[in-house]
Amino acid sequence: MKRRTMLSLLASLPAATAFGKESGNLVLGQSAPSTGPSAQLGIQLNRGARLYFDKVNAAGGVNGQKIELRMLDDGYDPPRAKANTATFINDDVFALFGYVGTPTSVACLPLVKDSGIPFFGPFTGAMSLRQPALKNVFHVRASYDDETSLIVNQLHNLGLSKIAVFRQNDAYGQAGLDGTVKALKALNLAPVAVGSFERNTINVGDAVKTICAAKPDGVVQIGSYKACAAFIRQARAAGYGGQFFNVSFVGTKALSDELKEEALGVVVSQVMPYPFSGAVPIVRDYLDAVKAAGGDATANYSSLEGYVDARIFVEGLRRGRSNTREGLANGLESLQHVDFDGFNLNFGREHAASHFVELSMLTGDGGVRR
Repeated sequence: MKRRTMLSLLASLPAATAFGKESGNLVLGQSAPSTGPSAQLGIQLNRGARLYFDKVNAAGGVNGQKIELRMLDDGYDPPRAKANTATFINDDVFALFGYVGTPTSVACLPLVKDSGIPFFGPFTGAMSLRQPALKNVFHVRASYDDETSLIVNQLHNLGLSKIAVFRQNDAYGQAGLDGTVKALKALNLAPVAVGSFERNTINVGDAVKTICAAKPDGVVQIGSYKACAAFIRQARAAGYGGQFFNVSFVGTKALSDELKEEALGVVVSQVMPYPFSGAVPIVRDYLDAVKAAGGDATANYSSLEGYVDARIFVEGLRRGRSNTREGLANGLESLQHVDFDGFNLNFGREHAASHFVELSMLTGDGGVRR
């Protein structure tokens, strides 16, 4: 986006409110869904981040300032996310934190590039946001290429070669499809079928017909939890008996809640450690925070990701020794080959901290098995 275009957009917004520098806090802006078919992703990510930020604030903040996380609902809609981002930039927030989704993040990228504002921990693994690397964009989670590679290789190791892709018809679905195709190509394979649906809908009937007709051994799903659940139900009703694999963006808890007992046997790739056991120190710290919070706080992968993102963000500030954007960048870039309480970080030149991926299986009773 040209600078004059961005400035014109910003000028059309209301005057800055007192949640930027004037508030006295270090304010972070988060555009994420709190309504619509992807709402649980935004809600849980936000809750997890707040668990840690609240803990830091109770101890006096970081470098003398408390952290304020302001979330604006975008309904997983790119134009709304873009408008929210313009509002945050106009209000002079310190950084953008924990955006949810590929199409929404891609829509905001021109504003992020032009303003230079830090864009930290987006809940997406799309390569289009990682290559080329940008100096003000920092990724925590592994990429969709990492996730789909593990899924495809798992299917291949089981002797299954007929693999189909069910994908959202947007940048997110394309990123997952690209990763799957890349992984299959390395095995001299290709998808036997690709079915798509439109974002924020559950109109999956055509995709079910296309994919079931190909009789695949397994289906890689690149979609939101409601659409993926609808596809699983309809495919099974049509007689399909193969395996369903989802990438992490689906939201493990959200998908399990949506399918209930029908979730049994569905596989999800994970970019965070198992959140229900304290075997890993950073998860133990998270579970202690969940227990202390009580109320609606429950352990799940999306909430853990928000918590881990918040911990890493604060560590970057502390290492930078000043609550400035330059200090944050320097602090984060110093996290190279670091064992961060059992979660390995290496921001390095690519600003992508982790390549951790593992598979989990839903048990149909609300549980998850590794």
